[in-house]
Amino acid sequence: MKLQKETTLHGKWYDDACGTAFGMEVIGERWALLVVRELMFGPRRFSDLRASLPGISAKVLTERLASLEGVGVVERIEVPPPTPARLYGLTDWGQCAEPLIQEVGRWAARSSRHDPTLPLSPVSLMLSFRTMLVRERLAPLEGSVGFDIGGETFVASLTGDLPIVRGQIDGCNAIIRAPAATIIAAHVYGDVPLDELERDAELTIAGDRTLAERLLACFELPPKADA
Repeated sequence: MKLQKETTLHGKWYDDACGTAFGMEVIGERWALLVVRELMFGPRRFSDLRASLPGISAKVLTERLASLEGVGVVERIEVPPPTPARLYGLTDWGQCAEPLIQEVGRWAARSSRHDPTLPLSPVSLMLSFRTMLVRERLAPLEGSVGFDIGGETFVASLTGDLPIVRGQIDGCNAIIRAPAATIIAAHVYGDVPLDELERDAELTIAGDRTLAERLLACFELPPKADA
């Protein structure tokens, strides 16, 4: 399937009026939805996207960004001097794909073939928190928890559907630092004890440790459908 700006009419490739068919035309190419995923917390440079998606080539990433821009999911943002840069961000419509990513994640996690120990990006981990959140466990908590994952920083506000944004973490009640998202995921989804990760994997917790531990206990993978 070759996506072009001038061939974005509904039903162009599948000849099917179903919205699901059109959705697959928009984001069904390999890597397309993962590019959208990596832009969920704000615009990023081309090099940052490549670093977060190590399996993608520069050529394919260029093609996917152009395709997604052509259908109105992604937009280019030119940052003016003194530090000029070209960023790629989601349009308002593109941002609306988050529930789709969440539902695909929940559905896929129910398979016994889903392996939560595979590599994942910091953005993937943050989206997984919003996806696998057990709201009843979050409800009694107050404050904010910062995450520093390999230099990428996020702030999780302990309220509602767990808003998470990129930002400065200095003022958070607790801060969790790790060189890779897989280390935090090992505790949250793999039940590896925190003290073991702190001893062996460079994970650190600063500030209100109890709050951090209670937040990390708010996430749970769904039961397997084929167990």
